[in-house]
Amino acid sequence: MRIAAITGGIASGKTLVLNYIMALGAYGIDCDVISREIVRPCTKAWWKIVDSFGKVILKQDLEIDRKKLRDVVFNDSRRRKELEAIIHPEVIKRCRDRVEAIRAIDPGSLVVIDVPLLIETGMYKEFETVIVVYVNEETQIRRVMEREGVKEGDAKKLIGLQMPLDDKLEFADFVINNGGTREETEKQVNELFYSLSRAGQQ
Repeated sequence: MRIAAITGGIASGKTLVLNYIMALGAYGIDCDVISREIVRPCTKAWWKIVDSFGKVILKQDLEIDRKKLRDVVFNDSRRRKELEAIIHPEVIKRCRDRVEAIRAIDPGSLVVIDVPLLIETGMYKEFETVIVVYVNEETQIRRVMEREGVKEGDAKKLIGLQMPLDDKLEFADFVINNGGTREETEKQVNELFYSLSRAGQQ
């Protein structure tokens, strides 16, 4: 089994690339999706977050209000690290469980894992292949503003919470430039998939 990690920055298009590569036949694991799964009401992580941040971050159906929680940790690095210390171990455990499930049912497969903070946390060292989804800074700022509904200053601050995309390129075995059309991105993903598939067969 060949396992590759995919990363990038906020609004760079990691999910789009992961969806393309899954459509070609790879197994995909999205750590953002897992991070939402583990904080559903009454889970272990949910209780820890409520104990740490209070019921003010809850909606009336007990779901965590992600915007309220983000506002709490946005300007407070200590509280952000507190939140990450709750979430990251649970995400890593569930991600590894899924890898082992894929290994059991399809040991010769290609698995691609979307890890947003792959470089920042040092997790890139655990993977034989690192894929970086890249867009230039102007495109990233515009997409964050559109997606998150924030002004330019807040978009830059959100982007600044992660390592600059230009710096992440140094860790990449493959780069997908997602600054053009969807067709251009899809063509790059096709080439990447067949390159990884061939390497896995050698």
